[in-house]
Amino acid sequence: MGKQIAIVGAGISGLLACKYTMEKGFRPVVFEASSGIGGVWYSQTISSTRLQTPKKFYQFSDFSWPSSVMETFPDHNQVMDYLQAYASHFHIFSRIKFNSKVIGIEYSKPVDEDHIDSLEFWGENGVPFSPGGKWNIVLEDTSHAMPKTEVYQVDFVILCIGKYSGLPHIPDFPKNQGPEAFDGKVLHSMDYTAMDDDQAADLIINKKITVVGFQKSAVDIAAEIARKNGASNPCTLVYKTAHWMVPGYLLAFMFQLLNRLAELMVHKPHEGLFLWLLAYLSTPLLWISSKLVESYLKLIYPLKKYDMVPNHGFLKQIASCIFTVLPADFRDSVSEGSLILKKSPSFSFSNSGLVIDGRSHYADMVIFATGYRSDEKLKSIFRSGTHQKFITESSAPLYRECIHPKIPQLAILGYSDSASVLFTTEMRSKWLSSFLAGNFKLPTRREMEKEAVKWQKCMQRYAQDGYKRTCASVLLQIYCNDRICKDMGCNPRRKKWLLAELFAPYTPADYKNL
Repeated sequence: MGKQIAIVGAGISGLLACKYTMEKGFRPVVFEASSGIGGVWYSQTISSTRLQTPKKFYQFSDFSWPSSVMETFPDHNQVMDYLQAYASHFHIFSRIKFNSKVIGIEYSKPVDEDHIDSLEFWGENGVPFSPGGKWNIVLEDTSHAMPKTEVYQVDFVILCIGKYSGLPHIPDFPKNQGPEAFDGKVLHSMDYTAMDDDQAADLIINKKITVVGFQKSAVDIAAEIARKNGASNPCTLVYKTAHWMVPGYLLAFMFQLLNRLAELMVHKPHEGLFLWLLAYLSTPLLWISSKLVESYLKLIYPLKKYDMVPNHGFLKQIASCIFTVLPADFRDSVSEGSLILKKSPSFSFSNSGLVIDGRSHYADMVIFATGYRSDEKLKSIFRSGTHQKFITESSAPLYRECIHPKIPQLAILGYSDSASVLFTTEMRSKWLSSFLAGNFKLPTRREMEKEAVKWQKCMQRYAQDGYKRTCASVLLQIYCNDRICKDMGCNPRRKKWLLAELFAPYTPADYKNL
């Protein structure tokens, strides 16, 4: 096909977008800022990090993990080998321009908000390409000491820039109470994970280090530092909000329960009276299930002893897309004193460390594992202020979790959280490539916006104040996939017999021939 498609980023989302558009006859070009594939797995993951999704649910639908990988949760090196093998098998490397950083994109037509609001369809006609509209992509070649800039013009852009890199989030502090008051070193987990193993080891050895945060990167980094420095130089983990952390075996078991029967207990957009009644009557069962998990975690972990009992329910946390698997040696590190836990609603800096609950806490170094400004990162890639406004003005999810109703000839992949990001992204990549091939049209812009609002209200029911626009399908993975299959004209029932359809979990392999 003669249309030119640009894919920004060669992480998992970029690899999937490239593979499926190639299958539809396109010749996409992938712009990758670094020198390798894999996104955060390539550049910003410590060696001890493992998947926190069972590999059966974190695999490409038509490319299984090698038989040599026996672990349920593969490690960093195994993930990288798997991604390299996938890209090689499907001839993706030839489509990638490495060391090509996209510093901005701009639509060739004037971007007028009033005109866009007057349009009935996305991109004027609901199809992927416009005869007059193009995207200009401004590139910077990072392989040279003096980076060179060039501009590409393409018919469609797929943004695969990820959420967990780029612009770090560091909390705000009152004047003279932030990092500027500290004589030691302050960095973000982004900087720490970008180091090679030897650099990181030299940085932390024999130092008293405080890690701020309580999600996956914070817990992994704190556990690694505690493991290397021991009780003589304990690592302190400072956090404001405790989250439910589960052992790997429990998480693997819970994934086996992600079936159609379980989704009948969850309210969903477009549900009729019968499905609404089923979900309503199942509400106590859903609540009991959540409380059973919480009780079990309190039983096996000394959460109360270390002030680690969350103030929210397990179901709310899952609906908010917060998943944390406890590192295997985390409990032992806490027990032996090499990892100290400090829960506090706030803290400040002093010249010798931190002030926590009015008490001085000495530190040589502070590492913020406090996430990223993903919306700001996504917004900043657009040169048009109007497009930037479109990205930030709404809290509703994207249509099918990849299309913004007001930004034509562009899709965003890998921006949505789920229990298995690879699974979710591959399904959207299949859907997007089918759309690009002209197999179906998008509904009107108003219909897409109404659909997004319905998903927002549905997820707010469970996530409450923890709702995020990027977390729309976590409780309804199969239901979302059904909608995608119907758009593509495919049968959403992927199992061979009725009992399996109802009770067996759905995995990427079920959608191999979609």
